[in-house]
Amino acid sequence: MDYGIGVRLDRPFTQTVEAVTAALKEQGFGILTTIDIRATLREKIGAEIEDYLILGACNPALAHRALEADRRIGLLLPCNVVVRADGDATVVEAVDPQTLIALAGPDGGLDNVADEAARRLGAALDTLRRSASGP
Repeated sequence: MDYGIGVRLDRPFTQTVEAVTAALKEQGFGILTTIDIRATLREKIGAEIEDYLILGACNPALAHRALEADRRIGLLLPCNVVVRADGDATVVEAVDPQTLIALAGPDGGLDNVADEAARRLGAALDTLRRSASGP
């Protein structure tokens, strides 16, 4: 089961994080949380991994619509977006909202919200793809 959508970019990690934040903002998402997995694992257990961030992205209008349809949907919010180094490239992956809605059960009034969230996340990833390939 594939539960994410993503893109691999030939650009440095820090530059990619900035681009991801901007692309999400264009689609109405703000970043509520930033979890630095690399730093956390280093501090807590002494493990070393590549640069790895989990961004908690939220589109307030979509979140409100989802909560109006199903108050328990907060268990699956916000939309997680992972930015991680992969060799000389950076991978950006977003949770597929359709997968989250599948967990919530059939037709709780969330299908339209998931469709729009997927469209907006996909558009943000397309922006990153286009900016990486140049004019």
